[in-house]
Amino acid sequence: MNEIASLHERQAGRFVIGTRGSPLALAQAHEFAGRLAAAHGWERRELPLDIIRTTGDAIRDRPLSEAGGKGLFTKEIDQAQLHGRIDYAIHSAKDLPNDLPDGLVIAGYLPREDVRDALISRGIADIAGLPQGAIVGSASLRRQAILKRIRPDLRITLLRGNVGTRLEKVAGGEIDATLLALAGLKRLGLAEKASGVLSVEECLPAVGQGAIAIVIRADDEKSIEALQPILCRDTGIAVAAERAFLSELDGSCRTPIAGHATVEGGRFQLRGLLLAPDGGAAAEDSISGTTADATALGAELGRSLRRRAPAGIYS
Repeated sequence: MNEIASLHERQAGRFVIGTRGSPLALAQAHEFAGRLAAAHGWERRELPLDIIRTTGDAIRDRPLSEAGGKGLFTKEIDQAQLHGRIDYAIHSAKDLPNDLPDGLVIAGYLPREDVRDALISRGIADIAGLPQGAIVGSASLRRQAILKRIRPDLRITLLRGNVGTRLEKVAGGEIDATLLALAGLKRLGLAEKASGVLSVEECLPAVGQGAIAIVIRADDEKSIEALQPILCRDTGIAVAAERAFLSELDGSCRTPIAGHATVEGGRFQLRGLLLAPDGGAAAEDSISGTTADATALGAELGRSLRRRAPAGIYS
């Protein structure tokens, strides 16, 4: 029996997909399962979901940077994968820590969605249109710093919770506005909830924003083989460069950092931004080159911005 045939004869439930239980996480897991099933002609039931509650899901009253950083959304899923309970773990790429536990690797990414941030506000289409002293909710240090940089008068308040909770806070008038990833809104069928969309130039995205990452056990050759038809090469190159950039700075959610790479043919370009928490100072630059050098150049840009970091960020 050849290897391709063996893939098509897997028993139901052979590949188990691990995911968080938020509506967005589930939408991403279903997108992955649908693509994988279609690529191999499998029934969707052959790819069951294992919904795993993470420490990050339970924290609502403080920033993740104060509780342990990005790993709070992955630790329990990592453990399930290392113990063989699940085969694939599906994550928002921007939520993945720089360093994965020994034995786990990022196998690749699905095609990237829109990377831009969306403004959610009652009838206001851009940041400039928010009233003086408007209350804007966000849990992202990046978004907080960028907002303060654009509009120092805005009052920024902590806003945690899933997409639906954040939309309700704005609709109910508890806050004047928030920013959400447009990719998440699109995947949830809620793109019309955006009152405006911020350009990449105005609000540089988080590293990995819009990309769905697939984590596997490093020695799981069957899972790696099955993935190949659905992985996006250009997204992989771009996000690898962004993550190399982030790794040279601080990927633990304690520092406002933005980075976005694009790939066209054999060339790539990466723009990076490092901000003081109050948005009052920043270091930013871009770098470009061949896709073969993308990861190395991403790290180079990170080192460059670290040398020019605003005073106090790394004290």
